Amino acid sequence: MDQSYFHKVVDCQWACPAHTPVPEYIRLIAQGRYADAYMVNWVSNVFPGVLGRTCDRPCEPACRRGRVEENNGADPEPVAICRLKRVAADNKGDVVARMPPIAPKNGKRVVCVGAGPSSLTVARDLAPLGYDITIYDAEAKAGGFIRSQIPRFRLPESVVDEETDYILNMGVNFKSSQRVDSLQAVLGEGYDAIYIGSGAPRGRDLDILGRTEAAKDIHIGIDWLASVSFGHITKVEGKVIVLGGGNTAMDCCRSARRLGSTDVKVVVRSGFDEMKASPWEKEDALHEGIPILNYHVPKSFECKGGKLLGMRFEIVKAVFDEKGNRSLVPSGEPEVYIECDSVLLAVGQENAFPWIEKDCGVQFNRHGLPVLDQETFQSSNSKVFFGGDAAFGPKNIITAVAQGHAAAISIDRFLNDENVATRPPHTVTLMSQKMGIHEWSYHNDISDDGRYAVPWVAAELALSSIRIEVELGFDAAKSNE
Repeated sequence: MDQSYFHKVVDCQWACPAHTPVPEYIRLIAQGRYADAYMVNWVSNVFPGVLGRTCDRPCEPACRRGRVEENNGADPEPVAICRLKRVAADNKGDVVARMPPIAPKNGKRVVCVGAGPSSLTVARDLAPLGYDITIYDAEAKAGGFIRSQIPRFRLPESVVDEETDYILNMGVNFKSSQRVDSLQAVLGEGYDAIYIGSGAPRGRDLDILGRTEAAKDIHIGIDWLASVSFGHITKVEGKVIVLGGGNTAMDCCRSARRLGSTDVKVVVRSGFDEMKASPWEKEDALHEGIPILNYHVPKSFECKGGKLLGMRFEIVKAVFDEKGNRSLVPSGEPEVYIECDSVLLAVGQENAFPWIEKDCGVQFNRHGLPVLDQETFQSSNSKVFFGGDAAFGPKNIITAVAQGHAAAISIDRFLNDENVATRPPHTVTLMSQKMGIHEWSYHNDISDDGRYAVPWVAAELALSSIRIEVELGFDAAKSNE
């Protein structure tokens, strides 16, 4: 029997990179079993409280509810899977006693470079098996980009602390504030396996006219967000332009608004629908009064005496060929000049491995990414594995978690002299997917309720501080409707 069938047939569960058993935990929430629902999540996605606030929600477009509701409205919506995950996290109580027991040390040492979600997942999976886990990170606290680049109004630090501590308290040796500058040196320390989860730490720059002259007023988005997160930047004055159409751009513009700027604009070269930001992130920015200007291609930074005054943009339009391929071509409209005092560049991220020497046996492709097996995440150096953004470029938290799980399986098999290419079957708990006869008898009416909006704090309060969480989350009563 192909056990993967039982995953694929549940669309939302299969769409999740970590294959979180969505029907199971939603049913547990409906029964008021929040701790059970949390632990079902924790086993597969590791960070339910974090993901219940910040996940990119690949499960929701796959939700069957959207297809069921196709005939009942113009815009059918899925079940609020992501925000229900937060309900379990917010109402779970103390689950420390439910963490897995730790086996005696097995004599094998594994080191993780970086303390982001993929490395923490590797540690979570291997520590209970008796592996001696060490994690190095340049920052004082674990979490990686979860901690440094997601603003506190979306993700309170207390949630990050709680869920990273569950893992670090499994006997993990966390080497905080210790940047790894040489893979060769790590290899020389005698670890049995090395996992590299160092993320994509380099934000892309924009080399156009005036960039050098206006340098002091132009900031790389992910670096700027980290400075805000760690309290190095506490105030923003004047007019701000955010360049880029991804989630980082949305975080930058909303953060700048909270830090004091009353004139923040997002400027994007693509159309609104083609922006990489999640639809709800765009909606949230617009809800907070931040305009998004589309089809504007940056041409120059305008400055005087080293002071940024504004930017010039070419207006373009989308043209599609007979194969449906899109090109952006000049519209013929006059260039647009937008005044600004500072610019935040959120036009993409890149991997950077200056600390991996050429003689380490790790091969890289022409894009600067490690050459890896797509399923095992093993590099050309058999004891070195990659995952998260460090593997195939920037993705999202849930993908990093899924890759951490896959790499942990590979490391375990590698250190037990087993073929890493042989993968275990998906774990399926059939019992939890079944419903009893009484549930069918009394609770099988189809609801025509619409999707409820997550309540927010008052707008004036939300915009008054970078650390006030905007979304209040569903309460227990609303989660059952």
